[in-house]
Amino acid sequence: MAEDRKRTALVTGGNRGIGMETCRQLARRGYRVVLGARDLARGEAAARGLSAEGEVIARRVDVTDLAGMQALAAGLEREGHGVDVLVNNAAVLLDEEVNVLEVDLDTARQTFETNLLGALAACRAFVPGMIARRYGRVVNVSSGAGQLVGMEGYAPAYSMSKAALNALTRQVANAGRGRNLLVNSVDPGWVRTDMGGSGAPRSVQQGADTVVWLATLPDGGPTGGFFHDRRPIEW
Repeated sequence: MAEDRKRTALVTGGNRGIGMETCRQLARRGYRVVLGARDLARGEAAARGLSAEGEVIARRVDVTDLAGMQALAAGLEREGHGVDVLVNNAAVLLDEEVNVLEVDLDTARQTFETNLLGALAACRAFVPGMIARRYGRVVNVSSGAGQLVGMEGYAPAYSMSKAALNALTRQVANAGRGRNLLVNSVDPGWVRTDMGGSGAPRSVQQGADTVVWLATLPDGGPTGGFFHDRRPIEW
């Protein structure tokens, strides 16, 4: 790595699916991985399952709790383990079977609270430290459903929240320009997870590949982009 201090990566929603596989792959690459989970017991069980891969510790991370994330950021900084890599993976899909004129507004609010505002809160908590250290990688796990170029009627609140997450990517990338902060979105594809279902064509390893690639970009890598299978795609 570029400096003596071991890089620390935080993955939200890290106790299962793409998040857990991202933790696994980053630990294998020598990162100190903070596996964030809303349910700490589940997070600790996941971290124990990854112990053979490298250094993985579980922390309770509720992305809707800004004060909790700011406290975690401050605590890690005090320990000398400021977050260098942030993977905003935590998300919900609650409105798959309705159209935009039927979607419950409370469902839409909950979706945006987690999928967009949770990622914004995480960036507010952890990106300032990256800018101060002049090193940071932020990966927002988005979706093809959030692509405006092909958006139709699928899961309206989810799709709109992911389009908004892509806008957040552009905003944070701009805020970090010239400070060695690389911020990108990723469409992992339709992956066999609890959210994607058993009929999805892609494995969690395939889904996590571009996430990990963006999380470990060298200095001078792309920023403010949207990627699928390591290739840029349209917004």
